[in-house]
This record gives sequence, C-alpha cells and structure tokens, in this order.
Amino acid sequence: MKPDYTSIDTPAPTPDRPGVLLNMVMSLDGKVVIEGTEQGIGSSVDQLLMRELRVNADVVLNGAGTLRASGTSSRLGDDALARLRAGRGKPRLPTAAVLSASGDLPFDRTFFTARDFDAIVYMTDSTPADRQEAARITGRPLVILPAAEAAAAMLRHMRQTLAAEVLLVEGGPAINAALFALDAVDEVFLTVGPVVVGGQDTLTPVGGTPFTRETAPRFSLVWAHPNSETGEVYLRYRRQR
Repeated sequence: MKPDYTSIDTPAPTPDRPGVLLNMVMSLDGKVVIEGTEQGIGSSVDQLLMRELRVNADVVLNGAGTLRASGTSSRLGDDALARLRAGRGKPRLPTAAVLSASGDLPFDRTFFTARDFDAIVYMTDSTPADRQEAARITGRPLVILPAAEAAAAMLRHMRQTLAAEVLLVEGGPAINAALFALDAVDEVFLTVGPVVVGGQDTLTPVGGTPFTRETAPRFSLVWAHPNSETGEVYLRYRRQR
C-alpha cells in the first residue's frame, strides 16, 4: 500500500523560516547508507514517494555529503507531477539547494551543470575563497552565511529572500542534525526498508551532538503505511509543539 504524497497539508511557514519537511530512508537497523549511498535500502516505490513529496516543496535541500555520494537535483522524473505543480501556481520544479561549510563539492555534477531546474549554493564566511569562486563559476547563485549560525541564516534567506513556504530536506545526517538542533523540523517522512546494514560507524538519519531525555524533540505519528510487496513501511511524524 502506497500513500499519496502529492497532496498533503504542509506546515505553515514562520517569518524566519519555511515549514520544514524531512524525508529519509533507513534500514531495519537504523542506517541510511549501504556501501556509501542510500541506494539499495529503499525500493522504486520509495523513490516515487520522494519525487511526489517534492511536488509540495518550494526548495529541496541536501547537505554536501549527500551531493558528493549520490548527486542530487530537484527533478520530479514525471511530467504529470510537474503539471500538478504548475496547476497549483508553482514553478514546474522546485529549487534545489546545497549547504557546505567546507566548499568540498563536485562542481561537475548535475546539480551544477543542469539548467532545467534552478539551484542555489549556500557556503559560509569560513569557506575557502577558492571554493567560493569555484561555485560562482558554475553560474549557480552563491549565498555566504555567517558560520556561527549557518543553518538559521540559510532558513531566513529561504523564507525572506526566496519567499519559500515549504522546504523539503533530503539529508544527510549533518544537515538533519543542524535543523533538529534549531527545532526547525516540523514533519518527518521516513521509509523503513527491509534490509540490515550493520556497522558501528555506519551513518544514521541524524548525526551531531546527542539530545538528552529532557531535550529530545518529540513527534506524533500521523500515519503508518505498510507495503507487503516491497516489505517497506512508510511513516509520517509531526512535531509536538
């Protein structure tokens, strides 16, 4: 059974940030990569759900690690999904975004070379100047953020300059951790795949500094859809506020 991710009630933006959706796939043992990428954990149905969720977003964000490992774009892979967005008064494709403090980005990847979707690059004032210049050369807009508050400043820019109402975050663990630390994640869409990865140091959905029992963000289950054909379970959680 597959839920419909194209028509969901999205969280309302605030003056300082868009409503934030986080979408991840993980194994039964809570890992998000196998042999370095997420490929092999989720099925083609999970990939379809990811594209459907993009229908609702104004911006699709990935961290630098995800871009290096798997590449990324904001493409929908289905013209019907693009028409659905257009019918709602949105651009046919959302804007793709990447955040990198190091500037260690693969500038020859689709994110930088394609022109069928808009994209924006976020770096910080601590990013080496040569990496900033390399990003500018690609022609993608570059925004320099204060390193001390990069994630919060990025969200403000998306809301106040890009007028984004909904941000979809597709990982990885570092950017997820930064947004949870800001308590800026409104909903989590999680696919659990029927595979065990193992490995003490294998990446999990959220990195960074652990929360405590007192500070851990709590979420309420909105739905759980099992798929007997793929063995996956599709979960939706909403932040308790």
